[in-house]
Amino acid sequence: MGRPLWFVAGAGVGVYAAARARRVAESLTADGLRDRVRGWQAGARVFAEEVQQGRAERETELREQLGLRPHGPHELTGSTDTPKDLH
Repeated sequence: MGRPLWFVAGAGVGVYAAARARRVAESLTADGLRDRVRGWQAGARVFAEEVQQGRAERETELREQLGLRPHGPHELTGSTDTPKDLH
């Protein structure tokens, strides 16, 4: 029973290694590298948007806690009026 078990285990490892090698070879082609770069760019863009949103939310929370009036970008206030003390 020992030899057939080792034979099946070796065959399974061989099949896995061959499939893994094929995937690595495909990822190193021009199309594969292009897809990876696009994936990284999309991930970086999503991460930057989430950081920006979190920063704006936290700034709003801090301003509310400290009783400060918002100034700067209009998206914090939701209005299009320019504060008079900035002129």
